[in-house]
Amino acid sequence: MKVEIYSDVACPWCYIGKARFERALGAFAGAAGVDVVFRPYQLDPATPRAAVPMFQYLEQRFGPGAGGMVARVADTARQEGLTMDFEHGLAANTFDAHRLMWLAEREHGADVQRALGERLFRAHFAEGRDIGDAEALAELAAAAGMDASRARAFLGTDEGTDEVRRQVAEAQEMGITAVPTFVFDDRYAVQGAQPTSAFLQVLEQVAAEAQATGAEAAPDAAASCANGACEA
Repeated sequence: MKVEIYSDVACPWCYIGKARFERALGAFAGAAGVDVVFRPYQLDPATPRAAVPMFQYLEQRFGPGAGGMVARVADTARQEGLTMDFEHGLAANTFDAHRLMWLAEREHGADVQRALGERLFRAHFAEGRDIGDAEALAELAAAAGMDASRARAFLGTDEGTDEVRRQVAEAQEMGITAVPTFVFDDRYAVQGAQPTSAFLQVLEQVAAEAQATGAEAAPDAAASCANGACEA
């Protein structure tokens, strides 16, 4: 089974959804046969390259209701064992982070890409790091098992730019307008940071149908959980 997770490092619900999905995967009997790959999506491509205080950015984008919004999502994150420090966080453009995720999968495989994704989310939401800064990204790459020198050199070029843009465009053509969106075997699209039990149910259902049919069925997207997703 292949699961493609369309997400953005700047999306708090993507971090929460990732944690819930991984918990479900850990409880799934067929986990060894599941390939998980992250795909890029940018909620706000216009986010400045130079980092700005996260709360300032959110207030500018969402208005005076931003405070209540972040308080609710931070409380949900705490229930999942995650830290989200919006007060000390930095908002930055995530495109280079997506390029680095593309490089991780291409040169190291899905496991390293997943490790990098975890480091990026933690750096952004819990550690107040600038995920738009090339040096910070190179350090995070090294922490995930990549070569820092290769990552640093890569980020100084345009390598991966066209590929990431193409993947974002493909996501939009598929009708993805909010993240996280989890696509199972190119057949089912589940949107939002669903409860762990819901992810486990989908994993079991997709596995059972694949075993019963022995062949791939036609694509069938089913999106839900709008309150647990970030929209562009």
